[in-house]
Amino acid sequence: MKVILMSDIKGVGKKDEIINASDGYARNFLFPKKLAVEANAENLGKLKGRNDSKKHKKDLEKNDAQQIASKLENITLKIEVKAGENSKIFGGVSTKEISEQLEKQYNIKIDKKKIELKETIKNLGTFNINARLFEGVNGNIKIHIISK
Repeated sequence: MKVILMSDIKGVGKKDEIINASDGYARNFLFPKKLAVEANAENLGKLKGRNDSKKHKKDLEKNDAQQIASKLENITLKIEVKAGENSKIFGGVSTKEISEQLEKQYNIKIDKKKIELKETIKNLGTFNINARLFEGVNGNIKIHIISK
């Protein structure tokens, strides 16, 4: 019997996957626990609608990420910090600060987890930092760190 899984089941399959299950397993376990529904025309139509909706949402997110990436190419983020001798920064500039300054200065929202920074910036100067905005869409953030 063909069934559509309603949730992930270890060893069986992932949510929204169509699988072949034995009649007894489907009727006595999957259906009563609402882990699956029968793969009839109505349920297949609903599944197609959910999949189309997910695809459309992903496409919109990708377009937004591409727009943000193109905006990032044209800007230089300036961050003012306190610095001591030899252009050493007191503390450092982290992904959190970069994210906050992007939103404050240019109204661009990027989650701090998407900004790739191997370690905190501890010197003055200009840096190019990569941001993973979406699958296959990366942005380059040019940061100019200056002393107050």
